[in-house]
Amino acid sequence: MGLKGREFAQGERAAANLVFLLDVSGSMNTPQKLPLVKEAMRLLVGKLRADDRVAIVTYAGASGLALPSTMANRRGEIFAALDALQPAGSTNGAMGIHLAYDIAKANLVVGGINRVILCTDGDFNVGTTNQGDLGRLIAEQAKSGVFLTGLGFGTGNYQDDTMEQLANKGNGNYGYIDSVREARRLLVDQVDGTLATIAKDVKIQVEFNPAQVAAYRLIGYENSLRAKEDFNNDEKDGGEIGAGHSVTALYEVVLAGRSAEGTRNRLDELRYGSETNPPVRAEVNHELLTVKVRAKAPDGDVSERWEFPLIDGGASFAETTPDFKFASAVAGFGMLLRDSAFRGETTFSRVLVWAESGMANDPTGYRQEFLDLVRKAEVLHRTKRG
Repeated sequence: MGLKGREFAQGERAAANLVFLLDVSGSMNTPQKLPLVKEAMRLLVGKLRADDRVAIVTYAGASGLALPSTMANRRGEIFAALDALQPAGSTNGAMGIHLAYDIAKANLVVGGINRVILCTDGDFNVGTTNQGDLGRLIAEQAKSGVFLTGLGFGTGNYQDDTMEQLANKGNGNYGYIDSVREARRLLVDQVDGTLATIAKDVKIQVEFNPAQVAAYRLIGYENSLRAKEDFNNDEKDGGEIGAGHSVTALYEVVLAGRSAEGTRNRLDELRYGSETNPPVRAEVNHELLTVKVRAKAPDGDVSERWEFPLIDGGASFAETTPDFKFASAVAGFGMLLRDSAFRGETTFSRVLVWAESGMANDPTGYRQEFLDLVRKAEVLHRTKRG
């Protein structure tokens, strides 16, 4: 299942009011942390319009305003403020969060993009340090209409789960930057999607037809699963979609009449009824599944709903699109890295074949980068096995 946000035409994006919330604590004193943060922010500033604004808030043992809200065309002042940053002290993220949102709200652009961009290794060790408390703090601040982008840096003490939760609570998005190339991908090539949210609290629900499907399994997204009752509940948080962003989810299914021992998930009695209680509308029996989507406007509180039924055309894997084959390669690679019990007969060699079949559309070179990564992982795997 693929979901993609609409892309902005040239000049369509609204003006942006950004606050860079930068961790300058002692834990950021490695080449892949604060120096990379500075370079990433320079790249982002280079993509901003003249009518955008940037402020810089730093935090370590205490927080401070390194740069008041400044027009983006005054790049020399912004770059000078970035260059002056030095790592030192402990990490009091909560103080920085309060100040960053205060600055963002003081310069709020009505109808525009208002966003705090948090850059850190996620190691909050002074003040409010509990993940739940930090999440509640961010969620409360998000009510102001200021969204959050969380960008993670570094390894070792990096707190990935904290960063992802904060982004979710802040009606925002999350990315991990380990190189200038990745910074360029998120903050240059995909800058509109990183900055501009076109839909919030997006939820996807898939209902399988028991007349066609005996069992199913979602591949990945374990930490994004929600109770089925949450789908229609606008009080329950969902994900955010940025301009041009895409989300792809793969399911493994066992068709009706095949053995499904050990893999069965209970099918909801919804559109298609159940095996013992078939649907009233016989015309839906030929459908394989229905994808349901709910989403709110970025400034809205009530969601809209869409439904998309799917009929299985019976195509073989060899007849699928290059994009489908590449997505399958990525999912297979993830299962191999995790040594998943559901990897079946997937191997690194098969992943490479699938990925190579999906190389027809690679304008940015990211698919080639994936191929290189799989080859390296295969070598490491063989070395480990001896």
